[in-house]
Amino acid sequence: MRRPRKPDTDAAEADERTVRTAALALLAGRDFGRAELARRLERRGYPAEVVAAVVEGLVAERLLSETRFVEQFIRQRAGRGHGPVRIRAELRERAVPDAEVEAGLEAAAVDWAAAARELRRRRFGASPPSDYSERARQARFLQYRGFTAEQTRAALGPGEDIDDP
Repeated sequence: MRRPRKPDTDAAEADERTVRTAALALLAGRDFGRAELARRLERRGYPAEVVAAVVEGLVAERLLSETRFVEQFIRQRAGRGHGPVRIRAELRERAVPDAEVEAGLEAAAVDWAAAARELRRRRFGASPPSDYSERARQARFLQYRGFTAEQTRAALGPGEDIDDP
Protein backbone atom coordinates (compact mmCIF):
# COMPACT_ATOMS: atom_id res chain seq x y z
CA MET A 1 0.00 0.00 0.00
CA ARG A 2 1.36 3.38 -0.96
CA ARG A 3 1.77 6.10 1.60
CA PRO A 4 -0.03 9.34 0.78
CA ARG A 5 2.39 11.83 -0.62
CA LYS A 6 3.16 14.72 1.70
CA PRO A 7 1.96 17.98 0.12
CA ASP A 8 4.71 20.30 -1.01
CA THR A 9 5.01 23.39 1.15
CA ASP A 10 5.08 25.65 -1.90
CA ALA A 11 2.32 23.75 -3.70
CA ALA A 12 -0.40 26.00 -2.32
CA GLU A 13 1.23 28.99 -4.02
CA ALA A 14 1.98 27.08 -7.21
CA ASP A 15 1.53 28.89 -10.46
CA GLU A 16 0.15 27.34 -13.63
CA ARG A 17 3.61 26.62 -15.01
CA THR A 18 4.55 24.51 -12.00
CA VAL A 19 1.29 22.57 -12.10
CA ARG A 20 1.61 22.10 -15.87
CA THR A 21 5.14 20.70 -15.41
CA ALA A 22 3.85 18.26 -12.79
CA ALA A 23 0.96 17.25 -15.06
CA LEU A 24 3.25 16.67 -18.03
CA ALA A 25 5.56 14.58 -15.86
CA LEU A 26 2.59 12.37 -14.95
CA LEU A 27 1.43 12.19 -18.58
CA ALA A 28 4.91 11.15 -19.68
CA GLY A 29 4.39 7.87 -17.84
CA ARG A 30 0.92 7.00 -19.16
CA ASP A 31 -2.38 8.49 -20.29
CA PHE A 32 -4.84 9.69 -17.69
CA GLY A 33 -8.48 10.67 -17.71
CA ARG A 34 -9.27 14.29 -16.86
CA ALA A 35 -10.67 13.58 -13.41
CA GLU A 36 -7.89 11.15 -12.50
CA LEU A 37 -5.16 13.61 -13.50
CA ALA A 38 -6.85 16.44 -11.60
CA ARG A 39 -7.21 14.24 -8.51
CA ARG A 40 -3.53 13.26 -8.66
CA LEU A 41 -2.41 16.88 -8.90
CA GLU A 42 -4.71 17.98 -6.09
CA ARG A 43 -3.36 15.18 -3.88
CA ARG A 44 0.07 16.71 -4.37
CA GLY A 45 -1.29 19.86 -2.78
CA TYR A 46 -1.87 22.06 -5.82
CA PRO A 47 -4.89 24.40 -5.66
CA ALA A 48 -8.02 23.04 -7.37
CA GLU A 49 -8.57 26.22 -9.40
CA VAL A 50 -5.07 26.12 -10.87
CA VAL A 51 -5.34 22.38 -11.53
CA ALA A 52 -8.66 22.85 -13.35
CA ALA A 53 -7.17 25.58 -15.54
CA VAL A 54 -4.11 23.48 -16.38
CA VAL A 55 -6.22 20.41 -17.19
CA GLU A 56 -8.43 22.46 -19.51
CA GLY A 57 -5.33 23.86 -21.20
CA LEU A 58 -3.90 20.38 -21.73
CA VAL A 59 -7.20 19.23 -23.23
CA ALA A 60 -7.24 22.25 -25.56
CA GLU A 61 -3.69 21.42 -26.68
CA ARG A 62 -4.71 17.77 -27.16
CA LEU A 63 -2.02 16.61 -24.76
CA LEU A 64 -4.76 15.12 -22.59
CA SER A 65 -7.52 13.16 -24.30
CA GLU A 66 -10.28 11.27 -22.54
CA THR A 67 -10.98 9.32 -25.75
CA ARG A 68 -7.35 8.27 -26.15
CA PHE A 69 -7.21 7.23 -22.50
CA VAL A 70 -10.38 5.13 -22.81
CA GLU A 71 -9.17 3.41 -26.00
CA GLN A 72 -5.80 2.58 -24.46
CA PHE A 73 -7.41 1.41 -21.20
CA ILE A 74 -9.88 -0.89 -23.00
CA ARG A 75 -7.17 -2.34 -25.24
CA GLN A 76 -4.94 -3.05 -22.24
CA ARG A 77 -7.63 -4.60 -20.05
CA ALA A 78 -9.13 -6.67 -22.88
CA GLY A 79 -5.62 -7.99 -23.56
CA ARG A 80 -5.42 -9.13 -19.94
CA GLY A 81 -8.64 -11.10 -20.31
CA HIS A 82 -11.06 -8.67 -18.70
CA GLY A 83 -14.62 -8.39 -19.99
CA PRO A 84 -16.75 -5.34 -20.76
CA VAL A 85 -18.56 -5.29 -17.42
CA ARG A 86 -15.35 -5.08 -15.42
CA ILE A 87 -13.74 -2.57 -17.81
CA ARG A 88 -16.83 -0.36 -17.61
CA ALA A 89 -16.74 -0.47 -13.78
CA GLU A 90 -13.02 0.38 -13.65
CA LEU A 91 -13.50 3.35 -15.97
CA ARG A 92 -16.41 4.60 -13.86
CA GLU A 93 -14.15 4.40 -10.79
CA ARG A 94 -11.81 6.74 -12.67
CA ALA A 95 -14.71 9.18 -13.22
CA VAL A 96 -14.79 8.74 -17.00
CA PRO A 97 -18.16 9.88 -18.41
CA ASP A 98 -20.48 7.02 -19.40
CA ALA A 99 -20.79 8.32 -22.96
CA GLU A 100 -16.99 8.06 -23.40
CA VAL A 101 -16.97 4.56 -21.91
CA GLU A 102 -19.74 3.28 -24.17
CA ALA A 103 -18.20 4.90 -27.25
CA GLY A 104 -14.83 3.35 -26.40
CA LEU A 105 -16.27 -0.13 -25.87
CA GLU A 106 -18.13 0.11 -29.18
CA ALA A 107 -15.08 1.45 -31.02
CA ALA A 108 -12.92 -1.36 -29.64
CA ALA A 109 -14.93 -3.82 -31.73
CA VAL A 110 -13.88 -6.74 -29.54
CA ASP A 111 -15.73 -10.04 -29.94
CA TRP A 112 -16.32 -10.45 -26.21
CA ALA A 113 -17.78 -13.96 -26.55
CA ALA A 114 -14.66 -15.10 -28.41
CA ALA A 115 -12.48 -13.41 -25.79
CA ALA A 116 -14.37 -15.27 -23.04
CA ARG A 117 -13.96 -18.58 -24.91
CA GLU A 118 -10.22 -18.01 -25.31
CA LEU A 119 -9.80 -17.06 -21.64
CA ARG A 120 -11.76 -20.15 -20.57
CA ARG A 121 -9.63 -22.35 -22.84
CA ARG A 122 -6.35 -20.87 -21.51
CA ARG A 123 -7.42 -21.18 -17.89
CA PHE A 124 -9.24 -24.53 -17.88
CA GLY A 125 -8.09 -26.37 -21.02
CA ALA A 126 -9.70 -27.23 -24.34
CA SER A 127 -12.30 -29.72 -23.11
CA PRO A 128 -15.65 -28.31 -21.97
CA PRO A 129 -16.68 -28.60 -18.32
CA SER A 130 -17.63 -32.18 -17.51
CA ASP A 131 -20.23 -31.64 -14.80
CA TYR A 132 -22.47 -29.01 -13.30
CA SER A 133 -20.12 -27.97 -10.47
CA GLU A 134 -17.18 -27.50 -12.85
CA ARG A 135 -19.39 -25.54 -15.24
CA ALA A 136 -20.52 -23.31 -12.36
CA ARG A 137 -16.92 -22.77 -11.24
CA GLN A 138 -15.85 -21.72 -14.72
CA ALA A 139 -18.92 -19.47 -15.06
CA ARG A 140 -18.07 -17.72 -11.78
CA PHE A 141 -14.51 -17.15 -12.98
CA LEU A 142 -15.64 -15.62 -16.27
CA GLN A 143 -18.22 -13.40 -14.58
CA TYR A 144 -15.62 -12.24 -12.05
CA ARG A 145 -13.41 -11.27 -14.99
CA GLY A 146 -16.24 -9.08 -16.28
CA PHE A 147 -18.08 -11.08 -18.90
CA THR A 148 -21.86 -11.01 -19.14
CA ALA A 149 -24.00 -14.09 -18.55
CA GLU A 150 -24.59 -14.38 -22.30
CA GLN A 151 -20.86 -14.22 -23.07
CA THR A 152 -20.20 -16.74 -20.31
CA ARG A 153 -22.76 -19.18 -21.74
CA ALA A 154 -21.18 -18.78 -25.18
CA ALA A 155 -17.74 -19.53 -23.72
CA LEU A 156 -18.89 -22.63 -21.85
CA GLY A 157 -20.53 -24.16 -24.91
CA PRO A 158 -23.64 -26.30 -25.05
CA GLY A 159 -24.80 -27.84 -21.85
CA GLU A 160 -27.07 -27.16 -18.94
CA ASP A 161 -27.87 -23.48 -18.60
CA ILE A 162 -26.46 -21.88 -15.51
CA ASP A 163 -27.99 -18.63 -14.45
CA ASP A 164 -25.79 -16.15 -12.64
CA PRO A 165 -24.12 -18.27 -9.92
